[in-house]
Amino acid sequence: MARKGILLALFFLMTVLLPAGRSYAGRQALGDGKVLVLFDAPLRAPAREVFDVYPRIRAELREDLGWQSNFRTEIVLMKDSDSFREAAGSDLVAAFAVPREDLIVIDYTRMNIHPFALETTLKHELCHLELHHHIGEGGLPRWLDEGMCQWVTGGLSELIFPGNRSLLRDAALSHRIVPIEGLANMFSSGGKDLLLAYEESRDLVAYINKEFGSSGVKGILERLSRGDDLEDAVRKSLLISPDEFERRWKASLTEHASWLAYIGDSLYEILFLCAALVTVYGFIRVFKKRREYRDEDEEDGGEGKQ
Repeated sequence: MARKGILLALFFLMTVLLPAGRSYAGRQALGDGKVLVLFDAPLRAPAREVFDVYPRIRAELREDLGWQSNFRTEIVLMKDSDSFREAAGSDLVAAFAVPREDLIVIDYTRMNIHPFALETTLKHELCHLELHHHIGEGGLPRWLDEGMCQWVTGGLSELIFPGNRSLLRDAALSHRIVPIEGLANMFSSGGKDLLLAYEESRDLVAYINKEFGSSGVKGILERLSRGDDLEDAVRKSLLISPDEFERRWKASLTEHASWLAYIGDSLYEILFLCAALVTVYGFIRVFKKRREYRDEDEEDGGEGKQ
């Protein structure tokens, strides 16, 4: 994927050097000193949206990651899904980043997933660029890279997830959670293995944030940016060993998945019990009302006799 992305970046090299507002080979550009958006003519409106929201997204990432960078980002919006899929190397990918080129490529035809898909996708890919700008090559594990970028976007990734995202729960219930050291190989596969790798990565970072706070997340990143390896970064930031961290994460995941499975398996019983309770409550209210009416009638009858 990275190699094809770089080839695509080279293909766009002459285009990105053009001044804002001019076109080259049918592609137009809109930009300033901080960002350059390249787009096909029909995508002028979304290109303007990307250009307008870019400063805010960059500011949000400074808050999320604790870093400030000055690189200029080049963003390509494509309307040809076939060309994009060929460059991305996967049918599941809706966007990708090329850190060495400060380049983001987005398949705009897939930006109708939810109302803020374009903005969220942009933030996810820009997060990749930020991480690689501060952490040297080979120092950023793939699971942390993908997990962080999903964390800053509320769990969303650059993948188009088909169907119900329950792979992580199923893996936990069947004791098939992939060890952290094995996740790197999962990203090079496809299908459910790739989806599970993304879900595990997202959950790992979410667990760090939940148990150790955002300072734990930022602490690991900061130490990696200083040249520490992952083991030292985890040990110094979380004050536990990587093995203990993984053990606790798996335990919490299994416990959470068990509760979800119990609720799912007992859903009909739970609904039946709730319906029964509602019925009993309604019966009691009706009975109470009838008794109140009968008491009122008896009081009225007593007064009439006097």
